[in-house]
This record gives sequence, C-alpha cells and structure tokens, in this order.
Amino acid sequence: MTSVENTFTEEIGRGRGVAAWRIAFIVSVAIAISYLDRQTLPVAVKAISQSIPLTNEQFSALQSAFLLAYAFMYAGGGKLADALGTRVGFAAIMIFWSLACASHALAANFAMLAGSRFLLGMGEGGGFPAASRAVAEGFAVGHRATAMGIINAGTAVGGIVAPPLIALIVSCASWRWVFVVTGAAGLAWTLWWLRSYASSRQRVAAETEFGAARGSIEAESGEGTRWIDLLRIRESWGLMFAKFLSDAAWYFYLFWLPKYLYDARNFDVKSVGAFAWIPYAAAGIGCLAGGWFSSWLVQREFSVGFARKLALGLSASVMPLIVLVPRVPVTWAIFIFSLAYFGQQSWSTLVMVLPTDLFPQRVVGSVAGLVGFGGAMGGIAFGQLVGYLLDRGFGYGVVFALAGTFHVAAFLLLLATVPDVRMVPMAQFRES
Repeated sequence: MTSVENTFTEEIGRGRGVAAWRIAFIVSVAIAISYLDRQTLPVAVKAISQSIPLTNEQFSALQSAFLLAYAFMYAGGGKLADALGTRVGFAAIMIFWSLACASHALAANFAMLAGSRFLLGMGEGGGFPAASRAVAEGFAVGHRATAMGIINAGTAVGGIVAPPLIALIVSCASWRWVFVVTGAAGLAWTLWWLRSYASSRQRVAAETEFGAARGSIEAESGEGTRWIDLLRIRESWGLMFAKFLSDAAWYFYLFWLPKYLYDARNFDVKSVGAFAWIPYAAAGIGCLAGGWFSSWLVQREFSVGFARKLALGLSASVMPLIVLVPRVPVTWAIFIFSLAYFGQQSWSTLVMVLPTDLFPQRVVGSVAGLVGFGGAMGGIAFGQLVGYLLDRGFGYGVVFALAGTFHVAAFLLLLATVPDVRMVPMAQFRES
C-alpha cells in the first residue's frame, strides 16, 4: 500500500482528517438526491393531477406503495450493506432507485404511478443503512453524531432544492421531465461515488485499525446473528418502535406539506416553490445542531447515554407545537413547520447514530435496517389514516393534533427500552 493510501486509511479509521469527512459529504449528497426524488410527487402533484386525477386516499396509497417497499428494503438494504460492503452496495442501490425515479415519467394512470413509486421505495430503502455502516466503520464514537449530522443534513438539502427546482421544471416543461432530471442526478452521483470511495483493500485496512479500538467488544459478539436474534434484544425493538412513532409524523410532514399548502392555504405551484423549502432549511440546521451538540457533550466527558438522551429530549420537546399550524396565519404556519422540521431532523440524526453506539459494527447495517423498517411502517399506518380522515371531512386539525404527540411518546419509549447507551453483549446470540 502506498504512503498516500496509508494516510487515507489512517484518517478514515480515526474519524479525522479530510478523507473521512469527504466520504461523509459524498454520502450526504446521496441522501439529498434521495429526498429530492421523494419530493417529486408531492410537489408536482397538482400538475400530475391534471393528467391523472388523484383523491386524498389515492395520494396516501402512492406514498404507502413507496413506504411499503422502502420498509422491507430498508431491512434488506442493511443486510446488503453488511454483505457487499458500503461501496458496492451503495452504488447498486443508487442505480436502481435513479432508474425507478425516471420511470415515473412513463406513467399514464394511477396504477403505473403506484408501480414506479414502489420501485423507488425498493431502491431508496438501502440508503440510510449504508450511511450508518459508513459512519460505524469510519468514525470513532466522539465523531459519529457529527458525521451522521452531516449525512442527515442531505435530507434538508434535497428538500430545499426540490420545491423551486420542480416548480421551475413544471413551469417550463411537462411534469414528466421532473422525474427524468432527478433520475439523471442519481446516476451522475454513482460515478462520483465509485471514483471517490476507498478501494476494498483500503477499507479492510481502515476497518482493521478502527476495529482495534473495539477489539474486546467484537471478540464477544460472535458471528451469524439473525434478524430474529436482533429482535430478541430490548434495545433493537425499542429503537424500531420509537422510529415507528416519530417517522409516522415525519412522513406526514414530508409527503403532505405541499398538498396542505395547495389544499388548505390555496397555494399554486410557484408559491409552493417559493415557500416550501424554508422548513427544510431549518431541518438542515437541526441535523447539524443535534449531532454537534451530542458530540460536544461526549468530547467534554459527559457519558454517551446522557449526551444522546439530552439531545433527543430537547428535540422531541418542540414537536407538539405543530398542533397550532391550522390555527395561525400562513406565515406563522411556515415558522412552526420549520421548528418541527428542525426538531425532527435533530431527533433523526441521533436515533440513526444510536445503533452504532449499541451494536457491533458487523450488525450495524442490519439493526439500522430494522429501525428504518419500523419508521416506514409508521409512515404507512399514519399516512393511510390521514387520507381516510381528510376524505371524510375531519380536516387537518385532527391530523396535526395526532402528529404532535408522536415524538414525545417515542422519547418515553426510548427511555424505557434503552436505559444505558453501551455496547450490547451479543455472545448469547451466536448460532450454534
């Protein structure tokens, strides 16, 4: 190995230096593309509805098709990242989801839209498990929350770019071009990723150095842990059900914000393009703030458990304010959405980093997959309820009242199921 390669792997293994943070940045761009792709349908729905009429329940069904595939592939994507490694697995995932996104341009009816949405969910499901694995293998504990915050900030970048970009494309061309452009962006990222990420030989060296700091823990962990074994661990299902609750609210905000502005505030596509990006800017600050604050506490010798839980509690505390959205002028509504997006993405960063604190590196992708599965199922359950309530005249007030309780409940669940943030002993789950 050359001296340059040695320097690269040393930086990755320590979670310091330009090389390690460059990988975090590249992964963050992938997550930005993911959220851009997710926003194509919600932001363009008004234009799409002129060609393919959609009820609220059909709109919910389209999001459920995405989330159903996303849920199962999130779990499977974790296994894929663990089996193939982050570099190859992430490239395959991105190619698949980019082609699936572009396929929306061919849709002529609701069923074809649903099929494309399902395929997009299949592709995107592996993104965050692969990101969690990249953090686990590349960063020491004191840097992980900050690294995950940078990666999770991609959700905000994608959300910021999506409304004005989609509004511009819809104004200048057919809505079908929205999906062509966003699909092409993903394919371009894949080339960048394959050129920039370390070779397999370099990753082995990096993982060896990083693993030396965790050797005694890994030695106890054993091999061959199955999903059923992970579900027997209290921390695993605690994280999964907490994510079920918090992502029920998050996917509602993510998929329904543009539609709420269209339906309840009488926005047109240009107005959505002008204002719907603002909450995502706040979300980006939340991603960085939550991760930075937790890492700052750890670096000042507070326990990891105290640092993670304090930041999680503060993040959850702002979420009930969302109940006020239907009762205030639109300017204040955007402000409250921004607070909720800030709190949610601060929360999400910390929940995503917890598997790296609790589990050996070799199963982090699998645990992250199970946690994401829970979140997607929460999004499906609440999304279907939202469509049902709105089509039967209950209004957005009831929906926001429900959404405002979910993060607080999720935080209480985490306190009960993860009393100590420390490495879970896995020896008892070895296959015989």
